[in-house]
Amino acid sequence: QYYHPATDFLIFGAVDDIWVDSKGNLMVVDYKASGAKEGELYDSYKRQMEIYQWILRKNGFKVLDRGYFVYCRVNKDNGFAKGNLSFDIKVQPYDGDDSWVEDKILEAKKILDGELPDCSELCSYCKYTKDTTVNEGK
Repeated sequence: QYYHPATDFLIFGAVDDIWVDSKGNLMVVDYKASGAKEGELYDSYKRQMEIYQWILRKNGFKVLDRGYFVYCRVNKDNGFAKGNLSFDIKVQPYDGDDSWVEDKILEAKKILDGELPDCSELCSYCKYTKDTTVNEGK
């Protein structure tokens, strides 16, 4: 986690694993389970890794841009005899770029501090806001 003084936000994440090279540099590792498409680097995966890298750097660690996604898929061809479960594992490198993180945190703060937009009948979130306001006697 990292406390961001400019916004009073506590930014945090749960890193799956960290590998350390021979020079003491950290590499973020994110495990993807059977549900993930093997080798598919979705934008959400990339953002997740880059935020982890940013948090670690903000805490004073030397973090390599190179991180790794480890895809673990159950190998059903070998069966489940005697409780044995085997996995096919693929390691995919990814070079992250956390240069966008700071701006997005500041943008989020600006939005949260801004005025609420007018409600719309077409918006599913506005119905909740309207119902909450009515229940509070407003």
